[in-house]
Amino acid sequence: MDLRLLSAEPSDAEREAIDTVAGEARADDGRVARADRTRRHLLLPALRAAQRRVGWVSEGALGYASRRLDVPPADAYGVASFYALLSLEERPADVLHACTDLACQLAGAEVPPGAHASPCLGLCERAPAFLRTIAGPEPREVPLPEAGPPLPQRGEPGLRLLRRIAADVDPESLDAYRAHGGYEALRRAFELGQEGVLREVSESRLLGRGGAAFPTGAKWEAVARQKVQPHYLVCNADESEPGTFKDRILMESDPFALVEAMTIAAYATGCEHAYVYVRAEYPVAHARLETAFALARTHGLLGDDVMDTGFSFDMGLRIGAGAYVCGEETALFQSIEGYRGEPRNKPPFPVEVGLFGKPTVVNNVETLFNVLEVVSDTGTVYAQTGTEGSTGTRLFCVSGHVARPGLYEVPFGTNLSDLLERAGARPPKAVLLGGAAGSFLRADQLDLPLTFEDARAAGATLGSGVVLVYDESADLVAAVLRIAEFFRDESCGQCVPCRVGTVRQEEALHRLVAGKANGNEREVLADLTAVMRDASICGLGQTAANAVESAMMNLGVLAP
Repeated sequence: MDLRLLSAEPSDAEREAIDTVAGEARADDGRVARADRTRRHLLLPALRAAQRRVGWVSEGALGYASRRLDVPPADAYGVASFYALLSLEERPADVLHACTDLACQLAGAEVPPGAHASPCLGLCERAPAFLRTIAGPEPREVPLPEAGPPLPQRGEPGLRLLRRIAADVDPESLDAYRAHGGYEALRRAFELGQEGVLREVSESRLLGRGGAAFPTGAKWEAVARQKVQPHYLVCNADESEPGTFKDRILMESDPFALVEAMTIAAYATGCEHAYVYVRAEYPVAHARLETAFALARTHGLLGDDVMDTGFSFDMGLRIGAGAYVCGEETALFQSIEGYRGEPRNKPPFPVEVGLFGKPTVVNNVETLFNVLEVVSDTGTVYAQTGTEGSTGTRLFCVSGHVARPGLYEVPFGTNLSDLLERAGARPPKAVLLGGAAGSFLRADQLDLPLTFEDARAAGATLGSGVVLVYDESADLVAAVLRIAEFFRDESCGQCVPCRVGTVRQEEALHRLVAGKANGNEREVLADLTAVMRDASICGLGQTAANAVESAMMNLGVLAP
């Protein structure tokens, strides 16, 4: 694309869509809007709005968004070209995206004529999955199949995080949520006070459920103690790890619980504003969250005086545009702020310098759901479930060669073999634990207790809770190649170890498959693994070789 953005003009439809996000334009000559230097964070929403109106981001739309938000044209182009779901080339208004990732690959996914191949859509329990995007005056996105299988544990007693979902509580009714215990935890949080909530979370020994397993209490206390104001809260709902769909189900089926949990987190850490950053492929979650926000505001549960306590807190939705790396917390900040989603160097850490340069709490959806249980039961009681090093319950996304795919909640310490039996797994050749950034396990390793500590001892990781089953008919070589392709595609390209390493890894694997390998190909792969793990800026590069290495070393895939 030639950068003729200063002279290109948008269509009336594009101008209207961008103005809906940026505010009513004030024009000197009726056409050129005055810029607002304080609202660059609206760049991605404006570009999404333009594309949802006409089907793509034209030069005129990109130039107009640049002028409205005072972003240099080349800079705006750099942002637009970063996200896979934004198209800078004209395309039809109605587009079908076909998932070709791990679970859908196992289900025999094919890309129909005219469709776009897509990485994981977070619909793994429904595989093969598609997403239809329809631009126009009333744009919409439609996940296909529109309805998945029911929650496998529906009606099962003893569930905690899934209890309202299992009971079919109406996700769009605040009254129904309250009738099933909603907002009792927030009321208790106000009774405990800020210090009391921080104490309960610390005593619960709750570890983050996004993959890094960082102590939630330590993170919250670090932000609460920061004197710099304001503090921000960010819910990381950009779950793009292939095989993961737990946060989607939580947001779609129990959105008020997320609002309540975030309100507690904000109260404890001194935040007055929060963002929920949700991947673009989750349209049902977008709608349900917006409904929950609006109803909570109407009933005094968000706003200037939450529950008549004098606490001021509100939240907004930010929608991604197709970038796995934005699941990394600092890349997520960059995206919200209107920049390319490239991770920042650490330190400084988000608890000191995060969103908009201010102290920031970042938790994923599952972690926040656990906060409701901690505050309701007390941290001590919460910690009685699970093990010493892994307290509470854990959600696992089970898919692949199983009779009952879906989301499962089990106490930490449950054996993987027991979970597979519940899901009706076929006799497995291998199980991918933790997603594309996780590890392959052999059939004789499935008695692994599902805890953070046992996974580490086994050289594996629970990651985002993926459990993807491969039976004896599965082509593990194809799975390994797909993982390598995924990381090559999703690398943001900012740092050399990841940008070059992911490409060289995929090339070496293809040479091995084709029988054209050099004599030292495996040594080359081992060197690439070490360099990416030790020198990449963020977790994408650091874990890009994990599953590939485990498949070769543990399963003998592509062994001589």
